[in-house]
Amino acid sequence: MTSIDFASSAQDLAGLPLARTSFAPSDSSRRMLNVVVAAVGLVLASPLLALIAMAVKLTSRGPVIYKQTRVGLDRRRRFGGNHRREVDLGGKPFVIYKFRTMTVGSGASERWAKRNDARVTPLGRVLRKYRLDEIPQLYNVLIGDMNVVGPRPEQPSILSELREQVPCYSIRQRVRPGITGWAQINQHYDTCVDDVRRKVSYDLEYLARQSLTEDLKIMLKTIPAVVLRRGGW
Repeated sequence: MTSIDFASSAQDLAGLPLARTSFAPSDSSRRMLNVVVAAVGLVLASPLLALIAMAVKLTSRGPVIYKQTRVGLDRRRRFGGNHRREVDLGGKPFVIYKFRTMTVGSGASERWAKRNDARVTPLGRVLRKYRLDEIPQLYNVLIGDMNVVGPRPEQPSILSELREQVPCYSIRQRVRPGITGWAQINQHYDTCVDDVRRKVSYDLEYLARQSLTEDLKIMLKTIPAVVLRRGGW
């Protein structure tokens, strides 16, 4: 599908009813789907989680789980409007959980990863290629920080810059962030601002048509995307 442009996306979203444009997380059926998928996923993946945890511990120094602050859902119905809101983070901060894929002390939180990044461990390359490092985020889904499907959450420092550089970037904060999403199955990891611009167009497409059915479709499309290693490296 061809990505939509930012201007028309913002205009289309702004013209929707308030209940739609606020993107309030009130759809109980979608929340129930996320809880069920996360709970079942953690149970089924528990043997794999144990093996990965052991492998991470044995192959490199440092913690098994990597924790990082990301910016999540912005519950406000309007953006900007006063100085206090202009300087906030753009959403509620939360701690995201991943299997550690980089060496300790490599400055992983300061910039994006890139292809053949020297900071990534040999095991980490495999985990990232198949997105296995993301599995612990099912816990984030269970506790309500994330959904299975939604825009990827960004670090506070990077998000503050992207809001200034990428049109309509803040709109994507109006839904819970996700482990997978329309952008994630269509594009690789972000490495530059141009990647983010393309990603945001996909995110706005998702916001414009989000539904329980759409979430199910994206979940199903994530499986071949992971198996065929589309977007991971």
